[in-house]
Amino acid sequence: MTDGSLVPVRLLVFRVGTLACAAEVDQVREILPRLPTTRIPGAPPVVAGLVNVRGTLVTVVEGWRALGLPPPPSPPTSALEGTLGSTLILELGAPGGGGRGGEAENGSHKLIGFTVDEVLDMLAAGDHTLEGRQGLPGVDPTLVRAVGRRNGELFIVLDLAALLGPVLTS
Repeated sequence: MTDGSLVPVRLLVFRVGTLACAAEVDQVREILPRLPTTRIPGAPPVVAGLVNVRGTLVTVVEGWRALGLPPPPSPPTSALEGTLGSTLILELGAPGGGGRGGEAENGSHKLIGFTVDEVLDMLAAGDHTLEGRQGLPGVDPTLVRAVGRRNGELFIVLDLAALLGPVLTS
């Protein structure tokens, strides 16, 4: 992840169910409150649906389904509380994190939404913080780029291309 350099990797740490995960900040375009989706007929169950983000249609993936976790408890029934969690808008496939100023370059990357239960922190992780690719029990090791520690708690750095790439190509 650090390519042998001493420059720390900036990570966004979030929770999906009971699992603490992270993504490189350069791949996170924005963090939005959990957005209501429009279901896509025939889409796989991992796809929650589509959302309109300032004129761009974005496919949203249910984080817990993508990671193979058990379903979350039922959401609150109060209309005032709304839907809990956040939707991360991620950029995949762009070398170096994408275009300047968040502008999309045609064909260079794709936007995809990923639902999370809670955004926990943003941190700079160096070689001393991140460990190898050993996964955590119950997590597909092909989806893990590294494992790190934050306040004594383990988190996995997700390989977003491996996790979400199949959704983009289907």
